[in-house]
Amino acid sequence: MAPKPALPDAGIEAIERAADLEARYGRLDAEELIARAVQEWFPGQIGAVSSFGADSAVLLKLIANVDPSVPVVFLDTGKHFGETLQYRDELAADLGLTNLQIIHPLDGTLATRDPDGLLHQRDTTACCDIRKVEPMARAVKPYRAWFTGRKRFQAGTRSSMPVFEAVGDRVRINPMAEWTTESLAAYMKANDLRENPLVAYGYLSIGCFPCTQPVAEGEDARSGRWAGQAKTECGIHLTGLDASLNATSH
Repeated sequence: MAPKPALPDAGIEAIERAADLEARYGRLDAEELIARAVQEWFPGQIGAVSSFGADSAVLLKLIANVDPSVPVVFLDTGKHFGETLQYRDELAADLGLTNLQIIHPLDGTLATRDPDGLLHQRDTTACCDIRKVEPMARAVKPYRAWFTGRKRFQAGTRSSMPVFEAVGDRVRINPMAEWTTESLAAYMKANDLRENPLVAYGYLSIGCFPCTQPVAEGEDARSGRWAGQAKTECGIHLTGLDASLNATSH
């Protein structure tokens, strides 16, 4: 078996920095962690990625409390529910977010790889690659770090997720990793946060409409995504993002 290629120095530095931040600050309160990341650790070099899904309002409220001008990236796959797009704009206005960045798939890629818009029926992974993973790489390229709203309880693939993790030569921060369904609901209520209207219909994890359905009682929050398939993640939180980030740097 051929040896794996050595990581570039920047990648090694990101791994070391993420590990150091995790050891020092991985147990910080989410809002304090966000404040320190924005103001001390990555000033002017950090953004957030949000799906404007079931509980996205909590992370966005925490960020807005610290600095509403932090860039917030939304990946418009072209396959979102209309309710999500409307919710995105209404919630951003509620919170006073001033730097919403909407990223689209590349027109040329869609024309060659998904000309009929039905790639999701033939190959969900390929569809996610061109509509989410590659756009995500372009979206975070300007930053040294970014926030996500991922929680450990959401799926088995996230159960041991750290707060700080290296992705290529960048650091991904999950300030709400240890939050629970109960703490999210309490925060939403205490702050009178607008909820994605699809939640009322049983959508507890909201992605593209062809691949999302309501969650059955007793199932984990992400069971409604790619139901009936082994797939549980679109790829933007997996190792495939490393390759896309490397590709966009050339």
